[in-house]
Formats: sequence, C-alpha cells, structure tokens
Amino acid sequence: MKRGSLPKLLTGLAACLAVTACDTAEDNRPPTSRDFPRPYRPVSETGSNAFSTEQIRDDRREAQTVMDQAAITEGMTVADIGAGEGYYTVRLAERVGAEGRVLAQDIDDGALRRLGSRVERERLDNVFVTKGDVDDPDLPENSFDRIFMVHMYHEITEPYAFIWRMRPALREGGQVIVVDVDRPADQHGIDPNLLFCEFERVGYRLVEFVRKPQIAGYYAQFEVAGERPEPRDIEPCVQPGEDYNELTVTDDGIAEGANGIQGS
Repeated sequence: MKRGSLPKLLTGLAACLAVTACDTAEDNRPPTSRDFPRPYRPVSETGSNAFSTEQIRDDRREAQTVMDQAAITEGMTVADIGAGEGYYTVRLAERVGAEGRVLAQDIDDGALRRLGSRVERERLDNVFVTKGDVDDPDLPENSFDRIFMVHMYHEITEPYAFIWRMRPALREGGQVIVVDVDRPADQHGIDPNLLFCEFERVGYRLVEFVRKPQIAGYYAQFEVAGERPEPRDIEPCVQPGEDYNELTVTDDGIAEGANGIQGS
C-alpha cells in the first residue's frame, strides 16, 4: 500500500459508513415522511394505554383542570389524538354535550377496539373513533375548535409531518393543546423549549404555557400563525440544551421571550 493511502482509505470508509447510516435511517421512515426533516432527538417507545389510574387522575382533577384551561364549552368539536383507553375522550364528550362532537384517534388497533367498546357501553353518541397514522392524524379539514395531544407527543416518530398535516384541521380560532412532562424525550416527556420550537417551525404560535400540579406536568396551547411552510423548507430544531431561538421557561413555569409571549 502506498504511503498516504491508509488515511485516505479510512476517510473514505467513514464517509461511506455515514452515508449508509443516513440511507438506512431514511429507508426506515415512511415514504410519506421523507420530504420532512427527521426529529434530531430520541422518540419514546409507545406507553401503556391502560386506564387503571383514572380514579387517581380524577382525584387530582386532571381532566377538569385541562378542559377548564382550554375553555372547553358545550357545542364544541374537539379531537383527542392518541386517545388510548379514552380517559379524556369520555370526559370531553360530557363537557361538549349532545350538540358537541369528539373525534377519538389512535394508531393502536387494540386500544381502538377497547375504546370503541367503551363508547358503546357508555352510550357516548357524540364520540367517533378513528385510526390515524404515524405521520398523519388524518383529520378532516376545518373541523375542530380544539385538538388535544395528552402525554403522547413524545411518542410521535415523525412530529414535523404529523403536526404539519394536522394544521388544516383547525377551524378559525382553533387551538392545539399539548400536555406533557418536562424530561428527556426518551423518558416519556419532552423539553418544553423543544416542543415550542417544533411547533413554531411548522407554523404555530405558543399562546399559553403553564405548569400545574393537577396535571403532573405542563400545559401548552398553540394557534396557527402565518403560512404553512413547504415540507422541504422546514428547519429541524437542534438538540436539547442548545439555542432553540424560541421561548425560555422560567422556574415558576412561565414561558417568556420571543414576541413577549407569556403563559400564566
């Protein structure tokens, strides 16, 4: 082997391995997601859909607190994304009343079967159960006053594609409600600043952020802002711990920074 050939060989091998890794990562993505950036963060494994803790959650008034914060009233049409066994679905159905509508969506067939049985058993005539996809909630356009994403955002493998496709489902003045926990994304939570950044990159604006003990985490509320970007124009957010060019969460749970937005 000629002098200088080994470094060149190693450099070429490293480049080849890097390209192969990138190609493999792309191959593992749904074809419908490949125009969107990948999330440069871990994604949590899907958690349990069991509802054995519903009484505990009711004892601390979780759903009531979140619905009050989101100003849910009779007659609204809402979507419960990642509905699981239906903890929020059944309580939203009661809150919006007979004139309101709740669309309960999940990607897990077993959870959907159990939720469908629960809806029938409890005779929730204003609830519709439907299946979504990993990169598309598959919601009808211009249909919802509120879209709920409770303790599930960190499990979405294609967040940019998912919330980009979700955006047209909001009515004028409609808002997205995210409830989650401030911890690493591979530990069933997500850094609030990273959440703000990912939503901002797809054309949403944070309008409220607050931490509450009743929900054992934080509440974030978003609305549509500006034009929806083209998928290939979306800039992915950086890793946690770096500058998101977005909002900062203070010790008391208030979001402040860009555009003077604050939560309460």
